[in-house]
Amino acid sequence: MIDYYLLTKPGIVFGNLLVVMAGFLLASNGVIAWGLFLATLLGLTGIMASACVFNNYINRHSDRKMKRTKKRALVTGLISASHALLFAAVLGIVGNLILLIYTNILTVVVANIGFFVYVVLYSYWKDHTIYGTAIGSVAGAVPPVVGYCAVSNRFDSGAVILFAMMVLWQMPHFFAIAIRHLDDYAAAKIPVLPLEKGIWVTKIHMTIYIVAFILVASLLTVFGYTGYLYLFSTTTIALAWLWLSIKGFKSHNDLQWSKQMFQLSLILIMAICVTIPFDTI
Repeated sequence: MIDYYLLTKPGIVFGNLLVVMAGFLLASNGVIAWGLFLATLLGLTGIMASACVFNNYINRHSDRKMKRTKKRALVTGLISASHALLFAAVLGIVGNLILLIYTNILTVVVANIGFFVYVVLYSYWKDHTIYGTAIGSVAGAVPPVVGYCAVSNRFDSGAVILFAMMVLWQMPHFFAIAIRHLDDYAAAKIPVLPLEKGIWVTKIHMTIYIVAFILVASLLTVFGYTGYLYLFSTTTIALAWLWLSIKGFKSHNDLQWSKQMFQLSLILIMAICVTIPFDTI
């Protein structure tokens, strides 16, 4: 059973559940419908887990070439391709049924847009285009919007800001991962930006994305969704992230620097998820 569990990429699923909660609590304005909250988490967990299993199935051949993925169950044969597909289908159906019964149609549609982008566009295109990271960031930006829509049943400025924030946060986050695992991506011939354009160009992109993130993240307070606790904590950590990004242009150890960038990005997203529930207006 542990192999099936790992096939769902639990680290990705649990990480996304944090931002789902942030989106849900942002729309709740302090009044939490606990039944809806639980149903949203369970339903989206099923859909995200399904997407990850499908992704593992689609990328099983390229995973064989990468050190960090070559021991996955579909690569080693511990789980057959047919069993993985059945498992993914069941997870997706159950997740959709939960969202359909307990939330609303908009939530189901948004969740499945994220599923489609991740499974079809990202999984099939990441081996063929330098824009794979951007495509993946779109899918990764959907979970907080699902949480938001489950409560509000509308796609308004709050949803747009959450979506844009997550896209902009993910780009430098994933570029840091790409730099750390550059040898793996080269072995699998996956055209990530630092491999195709170089680390210096990647650092420029990361810096630009962080500046854009700071501006967009502040809009939650500007538009009255959050208070100044959120604005202060998010801006402070994001500025530290920006400073580290700029410092990277003089770095003599890009692996160490990219690890620090990755770690600080996680601290930033955790701060956002923690402050939003306590600072909604």
